[in-house]
Amino acid sequence: MALEVGIMAPLFSAVNQDGDTIRLENLRGKWVVLYFYPKDDTPGCTMEAKGFEQLREEFEKEDAVILGVSRDNEKSHKEFCTKYGLNFHLLADKDGKIIEAYKAKGRLFTKRMTYLIDPEGKIAFVWKKVNPAGHAKEVLEKLRELKYGGNKE
Repeated sequence: MALEVGIMAPLFSAVNQDGDTIRLENLRGKWVVLYFYPKDDTPGCTMEAKGFEQLREEFEKEDAVILGVSRDNEKSHKEFCTKYGLNFHLLADKDGKIIEAYKAKGRLFTKRMTYLIDPEGKIAFVWKKVNPAGHAKEVLEKLRELKYGGNKE
């Protein structure tokens, strides 16, 4: 069961692929795409990550930050980013605390799910089941719908 729309997103801090600590509270004022995925450099996860990278500049224009989260470590994330030219944060949740806080823990693997967090830190939308193909576009469209009421000038 996912967290509900309208509640405050649980705060967290985690290290990204470059060893930098990313804190959710420091991203207030921006939209946050928080997506959970099972494992670096696997077919579905690669497709999803490449989709976000292809649209990264569009997300940035909307004042949105993309954060990918898995249980992989920083080294694995760095290799994944380098191999596919990913230029957004991948967070190492080695102990699974963020995954658990966001109800993304599956029986064997991290569930593929995404939260859109608004600039006030509240959950604005949840994708409980994600198809990696076209997901980034779907998230961008929902972000624009929520931000502009469906009308982007």
